Amino acid sequence: MVEYRIDRRSGVATYVQIVQQTKQALRLGLLEPGDKLPTAREVVEATAINPNTVLKAYRELEREGLVEARRGLGTFVRRGLNTAPADSPLRTELDAWAARARAAGLDRDDVDALFTSVLDTHFKGDES
Repeated sequence: MVEYRIDRRSGVATYVQIVQQTKQALRLGLLEPGDKLPTAREVVEATAINPNTVLKAYRELEREGLVEARRGLGTFVRRGLNTAPADSPLRTELDAWAARARAAGLDRDDVDALFTSVLDTHFKGDES
C-alpha cells in the first residue's frame, strides 16, 4: 500500500502531491491493478489533511482512468503505469549516481537542477 508524504512547503497543491505520488507508485510497480488505495480516513490520519483533498485527488486519478471507486469497498487501481519497475537495473545505476552526487557535495536542489536539465535535453517536446 502507498504511504503519502505531504510537503507543505513545496508550493504544489496537496491533492496534486497525492496524484503524483500515486502515479509514481504505479510507474514503479509498487501499485498494480486490483490493489486498494488507502481510504480517505487513513490518508487523513497519516497526513493531517482535509478528507476532501484526498477525495479530490482520487477523483482526478479516476478521471484519468487509473483507479475506480467501488461503492462501499474503496478505491482500487484499474491500470498500472509500470514502465520502470522498482528493481530495474536503471534504478540501481541512478541510485549509485545519486550517492556519488551526494558524496561530491551536491544537495537535493543541486541534484534536482542537474537531473532536470539532463531530462530536458533528452526529452525535448515530450509530454509528461
